Amino acid sequence: MKIATFNINGIKARIEALPEWLESARPDVVCLQEIKSVDEAFPREIFEAMGYNVETHGQKSFNGVAILSRLPLEDVTRGLPGDEDDPQARWIEATVVGKRAVRVCGLYLPNGNPAPGPKYDYKLAWMARMEARVRALLPLEEPLVFCGDYNVIPEAKDAAKPEAWVTDALYLPASRAAFRRLLALGLTEAFRAVQPAPGHYSFWDYQAGAWERNNGIRIDHLLLSPQAADLLLDCQIDKATRGGTKPSDHVPVWIELDA
Repeated sequence: MKIATFNINGIKARIEALPEWLESARPDVVCLQEIKSVDEAFPREIFEAMGYNVETHGQKSFNGVAILSRLPLEDVTRGLPGDEDDPQARWIEATVVGKRAVRVCGLYLPNGNPAPGPKYDYKLAWMARMEARVRALLPLEEPLVFCGDYNVIPEAKDAAKPEAWVTDALYLPASRAAFRRLLALGLTEAFRAVQPAPGHYSFWDYQAGAWERNNGIRIDHLLLSPQAADLLLDCQIDKATRGGTKPSDHVPVWIELDA
């Protein structure tokens, strides 16, 4: 089972690039972030024609997450528990039924800038809610995949120029500590399980020639429960996507599970 995460930075802007990538990469499941569309306006027919089941949790103009799956989806839930008044569409879950069932949680973690401030407080509170959700799911002892745009640079080697990020919400000590707490629950960071070396990124800003200079950061992650980690075959970053026509500033990251 090939599961990918991809922050597309607007479904309207990526209406050609996304189907092209799906056609070439052939993922079984894709968690999308920043669809920037209400559910009713999401162009589901395009992806259904490609053989995907489509589930969205949209929001007008901002945020929004979705799951596309060639395999059946069951028990779809929307929204991260812990704050019923939170209007931001950043979390969607579904069970994917392949050779075995895998619970996939797609997430778009808040950016948090400017920090300090209310946006950063929201980011840390959101991460605490996510930790609580992970704690609630782990006792099920089933394959769990938490994939998405985490807006966290875990380590210095995950940025081409870490010194440029020391005051940014993506790299502040509290952000990285909250990420480590997720790992401490027993989750495996899939990419680092496969590739420990520096120099691998999933985001390049549109400004200042970041892509041309490979001035990137790695903020798109797939965290696996022990049961999912046992099934891990590979994890890769589709870097070439960033050099395509009308690209997102993020690229897909995918895992392959023996499931």
